[in-house]
Amino acid sequence: MSKKNKETKSEEIPETKENELEIEEIESNDSENENEEKSDAEEVDPLDDAKNEAAHWKDIAARNQAELDNYRKRMAREKSDAIKFANSNLLSELLPVIDNFQMGLSAAINEDPDSIISKGMEMVQKQIEEFFTSQGAVPVSAVGQEFNPNLHEAISQESSEQVPEGKVISEIRKGYTLNDRLLRPANVVVSKGPENTEEQNES
Repeated sequence: MSKKNKETKSEEIPETKENELEIEEIESNDSENENEEKSDAEEVDPLDDAKNEAAHWKDIAARNQAELDNYRKRMAREKSDAIKFANSNLLSELLPVIDNFQMGLSAAINEDPDSIISKGMEMVQKQIEEFFTSQGAVPVSAVGQEFNPNLHEAISQESSEQVPEGKVISEIRKGYTLNDRLLRPANVVVSKGPENTEEQNES
């Protein structure tokens, strides 16, 4: 190789390195610009961030307040029910005693309605009824009413010309509700309506 060619190559090398440095510098600048653009895009407005945070905690506070209100209402309802039905067991246990007393009163009245015993027992009966009423216990309406399985317990069925089918003919045992909740159903006899003519002929 001639001396002239060697000199030419040695002159070209610096130019190539210089070009490579320029390219690297341009690429580095482009990369920095891209990073700056990404950083600007990712940067959140502090005011918007604060608003979002406030809305988040406001929503949590509203939910907690709603849960607290529901809890208070539930506790108030449970307390009210506990007060209203606190004596339900006691009243239920008294009912058989009252049943026996009423049977004794009926027997005394049948024997002599004007006797001192009958009058005294009637006074006691009145006091018992007043006590039950003061506790929220009310007798269940039965005779002449439409049979209601939620309030009445059918002991038997009888034919009747006077009482329509499905209505209560008589009450065997008095029922009670306590503050609109059934304490004891009334035992009743239910009408089947008029007796069937064919059944009468067969009999």
